[in-house]
Amino acid sequence: MDIREDDLTGDAIINLLQEHLENMHEITPPGSIHALDLDALRSPNITFWTAWDGDELLGCGALKELDSRSGEIKSMRTVTRHRRRGIASKILEHIIKEAEQRAYESLNLETGAFPEFAPARALYTRYGFEYRGPFADYTNDPNSVFMTKTL
Repeated sequence: MDIREDDLTGDAIINLLQEHLENMHEITPPGSIHALDLDALRSPNITFWTAWDGDELLGCGALKELDSRSGEIKSMRTVTRHRRRGIASKILEHIIKEAEQRAYESLNLETGAFPEFAPARALYTRYGFEYRGPFADYTNDPNSVFMTKTL
């Protein structure tokens, strides 16, 4: 598996992110969707990575800088046919390593509270993330779960 920084211009990643947004709209009530679209992901404070096996896209993830000491995980997604192969773990490990290299003190995330998000919450828990309250511009939302990892 090759994890590399991505400029978000290739058809494969554009399609995966469109699928991601559509899926979030299917399972999450309006007002509780925090997934970013392509334009938002191209922000200068976000670094985006994709995982590949040759020319086949496996998944993606991003790191948003909140301030000089903390970051936020965004847009974690594995291509459906490649789920349960450890791809999300490898992408998450890559993001954690990058956050440590940036000397962040903490890494945060928001994910859904619905059963569909249970695998994501379990993944983050395995990597030492703990539940917390809202951070940055988030507010209390019964459809959101907030987590943090001290680095």
